[in-house]
Amino acid sequence: MTETTKAETGLQTAAGKANQLWADFVPVIGFVLVYNVFRRVDLLGGLINKDTAIFWATGVLLALMLGFLARQLIRREPVSQMMLFSSGIVAGFGLIGILLQEKAFIYVKPTIQQLFMALMILVPLMFGKNIWKSLFSKVFDLPDFAWRTLAIRWGGFFIAMAFWNEYLWRTFAPGFEAPLVMAGIPVAPAGTYEFLGLTFGARDAEDVWANWKLGNMLIVFVFGALNTPYTLKHLREPEEASAA
Repeated sequence: MTETTKAETGLQTAAGKANQLWADFVPVIGFVLVYNVFRRVDLLGGLINKDTAIFWATGVLLALMLGFLARQLIRREPVSQMMLFSSGIVAGFGLIGILLQEKAFIYVKPTIQQLFMALMILVPLMFGKNIWKSLFSKVFDLPDFAWRTLAIRWGGFFIAMAFWNEYLWRTFAPGFEAPLVMAGIPVAPAGTYEFLGLTFGARDAEDVWANWKLGNMLIVFVFGALNTPYTLKHLREPEEASAA
């Protein structure tokens, strides 16, 4: 396959994925916009203010995310199991946080989501099943070793993003009045605490964590772009795939 053909294939794939990128990006934009507007006002007798902004923003994120998902289902467009499960985690933790008015569920939600996606990729890989290949084999025609490499890379990336979210919310969200326990598992002590030489719960800068959702999207796009040359390098012509 020539370099020109590979480049054209990459551009066609990018165009074909444009709708999915919007489905990922628009809910995050909605979250950030609503959060930053609502935290600067005090309306409806305190119903909308700095303390409740994150709940309203999460509600908008869930509505937009589920709206895009419903549109795909109505149009009978393909929706992966990973996307369905991931959306379920986001919706579940988001709704629990809103209903209980407990910000901790919203802070932890991205961590659970990223770890789930990593497990969905890496655990089946240990038993010879490549979920990453199943998701994208209709888009790219790659040899098995390339699919395995990409699966390992993305699985490791999702784990790294889970740790990154833990660092962000623990550093910038204010400390809890009581220890945070989820499903009987201690998640964070009350107030300020030290761990691995770092101080957590000492800042009242929730907005840094919230606005970094846009930064996280940029990180995902950059990581995907960095893997594009490897993908294009191993793309196979139809006759190569048949021979293999």
